[in-house]
Amino acid sequence: MSTTELAWFKSSYSGGGGGNCVEVAVRAEAVLVRDSKDTHSQTLAVSRDAWSAFTELAADSLV
Repeated sequence: MSTTELAWFKSSYSGGGGGNCVEVAVRAEAVLVRDSKDTHSQTLAVSRDAWSAFTELAADSLV
């Protein structure tokens, strides 16, 4: 499956100004991360467990 066939989601914290934004797409084996301003460049693939740990840590830091 190519990255263009995936359902990409932009961070809910991304502003409308097009600053530093990322998008993610979830696959069975990994979560893909890419720069929303350069969607044709390479993506970063992380395990679902690693993504879960990252988002949990990020959410804890917002409190």
